[in-house]
Amino acid sequence: MAIPEVVKVYYSIGEVAELLQVNDSTIRFWEGEFEEIKPRKNRKGNRQFTVQDIENIKLIQHLLKDKGYTIEGAKKILKSKRKNVVNQLEAIEKLKEIRIFLENLLELFPIAETQETNDAKDLKS
Repeated sequence: MAIPEVVKVYYSIGEVAELLQVNDSTIRFWEGEFEEIKPRKNRKGNRQFTVQDIENIKLIQHLLKDKGYTIEGAKKILKSKRKNVVNQLEAIEKLKEIRIFLENLLELFPIAETQETNDAKDLKS
């Protein structure tokens, strides 16, 4: 899921959890495990996440959920191959956007039956 077009300076933990489709408790847990997640806290102690924090959480989520790394494995990857993982995640997100775009096009312009398809139907008859 992409970050909303209206970019705020800070997002609440609930907004981040909804955006990334994880529980608040998962984000709090990852915050304790990964030094890359450092949300600011307001006077009340509420976490305030920046866009960079959200990107870091998305990266960690990708490593843990999509790639199946353990927490320790994800920490090692972030230290040694962070740029490669970031590039890979960006490519995956771009491909997902392209897929959605193509699916929308397909809905607007359904593929008409080709002559080849018609010939195959005639042979079966």
